[in-house]
Amino acid sequence: MEHSKKTTIHDIAERLNVTASTVSRALNGNPRISDNTRKAVLKAARELDYEPNQIASALRSGRTQLIGMLVPTINRAFFSSIIRGVEEVANSLDYRVIVSQSNEIFENEENAVKAFLNARVDGIIASIGKNTEHFNHYKQVLDRGLPLVLFDRTTPKLQTGQVVIDDYQGAYMATTHLIEQGCERIVHFTSERKIDIYKERYRGYVNALQDHGIEPNHSLVFSGNLQLEDGRKHAEQLIQGKVDFDAIFSASDYAAMGAMQVLKENGLKVPDDVALVGFLNEPFTSFTDPPLTSVNQFPIEMGQTAANLFFNALNSDKKKIIPKKTVIQPELIVRASSLRTAP
Repeated sequence: MEHSKKTTIHDIAERLNVTASTVSRALNGNPRISDNTRKAVLKAARELDYEPNQIASALRSGRTQLIGMLVPTINRAFFSSIIRGVEEVANSLDYRVIVSQSNEIFENEENAVKAFLNARVDGIIASIGKNTEHFNHYKQVLDRGLPLVLFDRTTPKLQTGQVVIDDYQGAYMATTHLIEQGCERIVHFTSERKIDIYKERYRGYVNALQDHGIEPNHSLVFSGNLQLEDGRKHAEQLIQGKVDFDAIFSASDYAAMGAMQVLKENGLKVPDDVALVGFLNEPFTSFTDPPLTSVNQFPIEMGQTAANLFFNALNSDKKKIIPKKTVIQPELIVRASSLRTAP
């Protein structure tokens, strides 16, 4: 059985009666090639089912047109929306994104970065895991002169481009909103505050209380992984401990939803007895009963901004990203879970 022969640039050149070098230049967008010639080459390439040799192209250009992207978890609307934002920009520039998830495990994160480098990606866009305290794997990216952009979960220990939401402002707005609804004993669900985003959300919560004459109470602060089960556990601790509280500001929508379930199971009304505010504005927040007030982080915009930073660095002379933090302003989406008075 005869195997079909793979089309080469020489086949295209023979059809058009031009040189192979002319075909190569046309396929690579060389400005010396006229528009008519380029169109003819592309048309012939399609008709002959030509597939470029990506490995050979990468060897010539020094680029693979691949971006490694690392997220803590893929099965969250927030991170999948950021991936979408990055891909929208990358795909428009004929780049492809390879996605890996750390599942908050440091070894997974370290191995993913190593795999990206072995795959010769042109750079990495990443969000740091909750348990990551050492950053040598990311420093290897910078040492190789590759662009590195951090988003959402970042660190000042790496001098590179970063894209974040104003977590402090989002938390300040959320807590202030609860105070304006008449709440005074506001519980805060947080996570490991070695991560900047949770430090900033906690700081916004504390400062909002102080600015409104309310003394922060550390017994009203609960730390966990901010999953649904954590919200349930914290709410059960509050109720069983007969803690006096009238609102919960959670640094995650998932923990807020868990708390809402337990409150309702114990006959407490939301928001009349306990007002609730989350953070992330996950899609399900519109469909809880009552709908959950939350802080919108604009994840698609965050992804697009991270990708633009990446390509600006990739196409600069020094191939380096200016170590500057780009801050996106959040928006408080007010829904029924926190509205005690008329809006």
